[in-house]
Amino acid sequence: MQGKKDYQEKLFTSFRLIDRIPKGNFYRRLKETLDLDFLYPLTLNFYGRSGQKSIDPVVFFNICLVGYLENITTDRGVMDHCGMRLDVLSFLGYDVDEEIPWHSTISRTRQLFPDDIFEEVFTRVLRLCIEAGLVSGHNRLEILLP
Repeated sequence: MQGKKDYQEKLFTSFRLIDRIPKGNFYRRLKETLDLDFLYPLTLNFYGRSGQKSIDPVVFFNICLVGYLENITTDRGVMDHCGMRLDVLSFLGYDVDEEIPWHSTISRTRQLFPDDIFEEVFTRVLRLCIEAGLVSGHNRLEILLP
């Protein structure tokens, strides 16, 4: 007998995001590998002491990393991408029912930091990925790192 799938929205659901992401998934492995807590003291002086809390700098730089890895060149494009991918949501620390930052928040936050901050973060992240075996051809890359 032929079946027919009828979708019906549930009012309540039991869902764990991490259960939907395979253990070998790149972003899951990356999240387990990267410890970006060095970003808090590195970026502290670029934020004001009062007002509304901004985006977490670890989340911001992880969003930048997703854009780089997925070759997405616009903030709007990367945020659209992040909202559609369960593995990326988990990598960023968001659940399926949490609202992700707006693309304009990413654009404004990007303007806070000088180029040398981005270079330092990129260098440290690349080194962590090489040490974890997430980057191939690492012998040549190690020569390029200071």
